[in-house]
Amino acid sequence: MHKDLFFSIYNAKDEEELLDVISSSPKVFDNSNWKPLGNNDSNYGVVKNQQSNPIAALIEKITNAIDAILTKECHVGGVEPKSTEAPRSMEEAIERFFPKNNWDLPSFRKKQSEEIQIIADGKGPRNQRNQYPTSVIIYDNGEGQHPEEFENTFLSLLRGNKNDIHFVQGKYNMGGSGAIVFCGKKRYQLIASKRFTNDGEFGFTLVREHPKKESDNAKETWYEYLLIDGQIPSFPIENLDLGLSNRNFETGTIVKLYSYQFPKGYSGFAQDLNQSINEFLFDPALPILTVDTAARYPNNKVLENDLFGLKRRLNNEESEYLDDKFSETFDEESTFGKMKVSCFVFKPRVKDYDLKRTKAIIQDRYFKNSMAVMFSLNGQTHGSYTSEFITRSLKLNLLKHHLLIHVDCTEMKYNFRKELFMASRDRLKDGEETQYLRSYLATQLSRKDGRLADIEKIRKQAVDIDTTSNTNELLKNFTKNLPLDSELAKLLSQTFKLDTKSNKKKDGGRKPSPQKKEDTPFLPQRFPSFFKINGINDGDSEVAKIPLNGEKTIRFSTDVENDYFDRTEEPGDLKITVLNIKPNESEGGTGPGLPKGITEIFNVVKSSPNKGAIKISLNPKDDLKVGDSVQIKADLSSPNGGLSELFWVKIVEKEESKDKKSKKEEDNEPLGLPQLVFAYKEPNEDLKDRVSWEDVGTATGLDMDYNTVMVPEAEGDTLKKIFVNMDSSVLKNFIAKYKHPNQQQLEIANRKYYTSVYLDKPGKLTHLRRIKLTIANELPRFDLSLG
Repeated sequence: MHKDLFFSIYNAKDEEELLDVISSSPKVFDNSNWKPLGNNDSNYGVVKNQQSNPIAALIEKITNAIDAILTKECHVGGVEPKSTEAPRSMEEAIERFFPKNNWDLPSFRKKQSEEIQIIADGKGPRNQRNQYPTSVIIYDNGEGQHPEEFENTFLSLLRGNKNDIHFVQGKYNMGGSGAIVFCGKKRYQLIASKRFTNDGEFGFTLVREHPKKESDNAKETWYEYLLIDGQIPSFPIENLDLGLSNRNFETGTIVKLYSYQFPKGYSGFAQDLNQSINEFLFDPALPILTVDTAARYPNNKVLENDLFGLKRRLNNEESEYLDDKFSETFDEESTFGKMKVSCFVFKPRVKDYDLKRTKAIIQDRYFKNSMAVMFSLNGQTHGSYTSEFITRSLKLNLLKHHLLIHVDCTEMKYNFRKELFMASRDRLKDGEETQYLRSYLATQLSRKDGRLADIEKIRKQAVDIDTTSNTNELLKNFTKNLPLDSELAKLLSQTFKLDTKSNKKKDGGRKPSPQKKEDTPFLPQRFPSFFKINGINDGDSEVAKIPLNGEKTIRFSTDVENDYFDRTEEPGDLKITVLNIKPNESEGGTGPGLPKGITEIFNVVKSSPNKGAIKISLNPKDDLKVGDSVQIKADLSSPNGGLSELFWVKIVEKEESKDKKSKKEEDNEPLGLPQLVFAYKEPNEDLKDRVSWEDVGTATGLDMDYNTVMVPEAEGDTLKKIFVNMDSSVLKNFIAKYKHPNQQQLEIANRKYYTSVYLDKPGKLTHLRRIKLTIANELPRFDLSLG
């Protein structure tokens, strides 16, 4: 009886079919056979206040599957998961349970991914005409549970079953319940399992939202699960054909979510869902398999696809999609501890696509969930920022659609990290720690001498031309007939740095490039053969003097490839330690101080290699005094033996703080006029004061075509350039009103056009400045009528 009942439930394609099964067996599904989840009929708030996103909720199911497999492997190895002999981290568990796994090789990865499967179910064929609901099956070959343990594990809430297991992600035994609220309208979820020891029966139950009746006293309903004769229904099995890929079910756990409410636009699992899981599991501990069915998509040639996180996907597709990637590791013992920040910069154009098409592909492929900045713990994304952080905080408008930032919070101090994330693990708290972290990241990543600033500068060089004469000529023509004491002239002079008296002409054209020395080709090696500090280092004299309140960057040369610290196979590391401290003798120092951990006396920033250069930045803490000397050892790992450099640094007087203008003075300071740049469809080497549409796209990240009147180049809230499209349809249509225009008429039409376009934007800036508002980061295109 129980076996037939299970298959009738499991084979229901969606909630509608499941309700038919339930209505056909009223005695089995009688209200008396349902018990509140967690034995608490006030569980509505716990279940409801989980993940706000259906994909994030589904990720919790996958995370539970990973936890189950690691826990099983621990038992198989003869170790109690909660004991001190068990691994202390997820990384250690993988190293112990899966040594030499070779999962970066497709065949090995595919085989392992079959241990965790996410399978689509539902009626088909599914297309624009037939939008049948999708049910989701999650299978893992993990530890599983005996039927009599269901109520203490799967069906409990807030028991903290995993809180003492250090190598798994879960803690409270509640995250997996978040997916229930996205299951159809009635919230049906099937749970079935058999313990990996193969010494018990296969048990199953249904979870649902209690159908609220008038006789219920509670204001809210609750969630409940099915019992038969007061017990979890079960039956003995050898194996079951449950439609899994390349196997029958023997032990482990299988969950089915009926008519799951995916976001709009999700279709095939092997594509859409696969991409989202990669984003939410940036660097998962185990590979996963997504499976769709030929019944749902008969024309889809790819129905199965293994995945192993966005990090590895980016590594595999680096040559095709990435322009640059790098990482920086920050150590601040007094605040957050340690975190690693990785930046991935996408190419402005890929394959033969134009800028617009490239942008769309990149957004769909890597930013499906609008997560431009990801904060992860043990590889799972726990919170994110949108691209607003890139434009508003980093002020890197050009990289808005082409920069992905990953912040690994795994090694942060517990007390700091616990204040960052909600218990649901899908969003950041808005507290002091989160605000501090945002400010810290903005300061570090937006540094003028940083890698991101260099990348944006290189991209802007396509339009780095001197157009001062264009701007001055336009302004002179506009203001020459204005009375000097007119209100408009006063307003303009208060708002912009105008020089109406100066008539000196400057030659337009591209800025002359300084003569560059012929660069020696950099030939990267998989492993370093040398590691040397830049500059003179005799072992006794200080190589750098660091202000007590300042920072100093120490540079090293090597020949290792750029991704040495970040690659998934055979990564390297740079370790920095303190060997000796010589106190300031004038304050009574009598001998060498005791060595300390580097993060006890310095805040440290370590950058990944960049074309043979490695940088570390040191910021002294209060433990150090002016005159102290510190001996430091930097070890660059290598399979052929580590490469080391020993050097001394000295602490010197604090730097004098630079005078800064008050906020009021800054608000009243006149704005610099943005450059006026003429843009045409095709480049012209003979005309140095113009750029091409393609140049504009590369330098701004914004498209220019016949329908575009202008494109702005902004830096944060500051408008730097205005590119006026001199090949726009607006201008061409205006000129077409003249049957046979002469040269003078053409010049007048052009001047009227670009003057109107150019002055429109500063005019808006003037208004916004006066009423204390902020201009938008990305200004929209608009059409201009010259009638």
